Amino acid sequence: MIEQTLSIVKPDAVRKHVIGEILRRFEANGLRITAAKMLHLSPEAAARFYVVHKDKGFFGSLTKFMSSGPILVSVLEGENAIAKNREIMGATDPAKAAAGTIRRDFGTDVEQNAVHGSDAPDTARWEISFFFGQLETHPG
Repeated sequence: MIEQTLSIVKPDAVRKHVIGEILRRFEANGLRITAAKMLHLSPEAAARFYVVHKDKGFFGSLTKFMSSGPILVSVLEGENAIAKNREIMGATDPAKAAAGTIRRDFGTDVEQNAVHGSDAPDTARWEISFFFGQLETHPG
C-alpha cells in the first residue's frame, strides 16, 4: 500500500551536516521525497507539535531541544512508507538501534536521535498537515 509519512531531521543531525546522507538513505530504500523544507521551530510550535507528550517528564527537554536549531521536515511516500521509514531510522535509543540505521549512525541518545518519523497513518496525516499545506506536497 502506498503511504505517506512525515520525517524530521532533528537539530542534532542538522548540526552534524548529515541531512544529505539521511535523505539519500530514504531514497535508496524506495521512499520518494514529495515535500521538504527547512525551518526553525519556536518553543511554542515545538510544544504544539509534541502535544501528545505534554504530560510526560521529557516534554520540556524535548521541546527545548527541537527548538534549539533548524530542522528539515519532509514527506516521504512509498510502499508501506511508515514501517519502512521506521526500519531505516532504527530504534528510538541509538544504543539499541540496529547497525546501519540512521539513529545508530547519527544519534546520541533517546532525545537527540537524529530523526523523527510518524508512527501510524492517523499520526502521519496530522503531522504532515502540521507542516505542509495542500499545495506544498507533490505526488511521487
